[in-house]
Amino acid sequence: MRFFVDFLRLFYPNLCINCSDHLLFSEKVLCTICSNDLPTITIDDYKNNFVTNTLYGKIKIESGASFLYFKKGNISQKLIHNLKYNGRQDIGLFLGNWFGYQLKENKVFKDVDYIIPVPIHLKKKRKRGYNQVDSFCKCISDVLQITYIPNLLTKVTNNTSQTFKTRFERSKDLAHNFKLTDVSFLKNKHVLLVDDVITTGATLESCCKELLKTEKLKISILSIAFTSDS
Repeated sequence: MRFFVDFLRLFYPNLCINCSDHLLFSEKVLCTICSNDLPTITIDDYKNNFVTNTLYGKIKIESGASFLYFKKGNISQKLIHNLKYNGRQDIGLFLGNWFGYQLKENKVFKDVDYIIPVPIHLKKKRKRGYNQVDSFCKCISDVLQITYIPNLLTKVTNNTSQTFKTRFERSKDLAHNFKLTDVSFLKNKHVLLVDDVITTGATLESCCKELLKTEKLKISILSIAFTSDS
């Protein structure tokens, strides 16, 4: 039954991702009821919170934020699953637009120079057709008026999904996993590194270590969702 519903959504995207009810003309991705039930995160201090604390003692992070709580079976997981595996890049636009204006209103990341996505391996990108954070990043870029650079950081090893692995497993998999194509381009800059789901922070740590091969680089972190599951 789950497969059948996902199959229908590929051809009838006017169904709510969560409850499968038909969307009204003014609704996108989620119906109004499910939008109101979306587990969004409220952050008061963008410089010291659970996102920045994920990398505390490992990498110096300027600011951090995440939009949704991610948990097995909740609305956030359904959104990420469809964005990642069912070609629903409109979900990234929907969430990026929503979160982008929230960040703009709070004047977060106003001194960031570039937005950089956590990359996926080229083989996986060819198979899927896109990086799942692309549409989200592009929308954040448009709203905050920050240049998006999708290919400066690349992934050189094709790993299996990291979402529910332990920190030890993720760290072992991700060692020397990313490559910065130009170590001088970001000198003296501030970048916003964007991921889909933050769990242990191992992926971000690996990316940041590679990015910090650039002199005097500042890094902030943004994600679509955050989970404390290990």
